[in-house]
Amino acid sequence: MEKLIANNKKARHDYFFEDTYEAGVVLTGTEIKSVRAGGVNLRDSFAKVDSKGEVFVYNMNIAPYDKGNRYNTDPLRPKKLLLHKEEIRRLQTAVMQDGLTLVPSKVYLNAKGLVKLELAVARGKKLYDKRADIAKKDASRNMERSMKNR
Repeated sequence: MEKLIANNKKARHDYFFEDTYEAGVVLTGTEIKSVRAGGVNLRDSFAKVDSKGEVFVYNMNIAPYDKGNRYNTDPLRPKKLLLHKEEIRRLQTAVMQDGLTLVPSKVYLNAKGLVKLELAVARGKKLYDKRADIAKKDASRNMERSMKNR
């Protein structure tokens, strides 16, 4: 059982997800409290594997905790992701391929209360792909509406 904290809807619109990984996130105490309060924004965030073989997520905005005073950190600081070495190697090889990137798709609390981030290996969509997805959604919405009125 997991509790969804933040979802990256824009990523689903802009990318095809090829593979997903679950990663732990290294956070400070006030950041954890802010995440549990729902103060996370994944818009425009991305992840990179650095030269040391560590994975960091950038532009993931965790709002400053209200009662955190001087213990609050920079909301946009890079956050380290915790993955197994083999997973990091797979991510590195996937990113080396042309057109693939690492995109955070959601942040949630797992059953033990730990903050987890779902990291997707994604390929960018073209404009016509986005239009096709919108048309498909509209068609299914119209079908549901007509079935409801029947």
